[in-house]
Amino acid sequence: MKLKLAQRIAISYYKTKIKAISLLSKKLAAEKAFELFCTPYSGKPKRKEPPIFHYAEKVSCNIKNLTITGWKWTPKNNNGKKILIAHGFDSCSYKFDNYVQPLMQEGFIVFAFDAPAHGLSGGKTADAWLYRNTIIEIDKQFEHFYCIIGHSFGGLSASLAAEIMPQLQKLILIAPATETQRAIDNFFKIVTFGDDIKAELEKIIVAINQQPISYYSVTRSIQHIKANILWVHDKNDWICPFEDVQPAINLQLRNTEFYITKGLGHNKIYRNKDVVRYIVHFLHQTAHNS
Repeated sequence: MKLKLAQRIAISYYKTKIKAISLLSKKLAAEKAFELFCTPYSGKPKRKEPPIFHYAEKVSCNIKNLTITGWKWTPKNNNGKKILIAHGFDSCSYKFDNYVQPLMQEGFIVFAFDAPAHGLSGGKTADAWLYRNTIIEIDKQFEHFYCIIGHSFGGLSASLAAEIMPQLQKLILIAPATETQRAIDNFFKIVTFGDDIKAELEKIIVAINQQPISYYSVTRSIQHIKANILWVHDKNDWICPFEDVQPAINLQLRNTEFYITKGLGHNKIYRNKDVVRYIVHFLHQTAHNS
């Protein structure tokens, strides 16, 4: 992960602060480290609204006293099927503007929401369980989605939500954050806190839902999802490494298809025109067979 100078300075400040706290209490230091782990590192920068968003209906959802901001596009001759776009960590819905028109052309009603602590939504921190619960609440409020498209952190959260969404028919995962343990390990490489703080932080995550770290795994999750799944991943993804995907491929699940690219990395992959076309093709084929 390449961080900008301002981000490196901010992390350096928090590292010094948390290490000082750790001298007094490892548990308190771990709580502060977890807060940092769940905080989008770019903050909430003001981004220019893409043109397609000018034509959207503004919608919202409330969860845990947070207002979650969203957008809805309804084509005139729609097929009644709804698709939700779930962006990744430190991202926002604006970055997925290139999906709206192609999906609408296929007749889909398109929704996109900024995750908690991201974009125009409320909150300062976001974890996978909160994002998962947000997706479930949005699904209930807007009377169920035909498909969810999730990138990175959004892919992990969507897969956790899909486990208890029997009405969901399609799930598209683009470079999902496959293993949470990987994210934790990468985080500790950056902040260089000791193993004692890491152990305490992992206890905090376990306490959220009384589940081990291994629960927050896309490979585990897809084994409990009824929907047809398209998993798109790049061999040169250094944030969510392809080696974490291989165990999922080895499962050879009948409802899961893999589309593997090379050279797109973690962030270019969801903007790639061939990837967008393949996703639309997948939806077109399955939508007409449903």
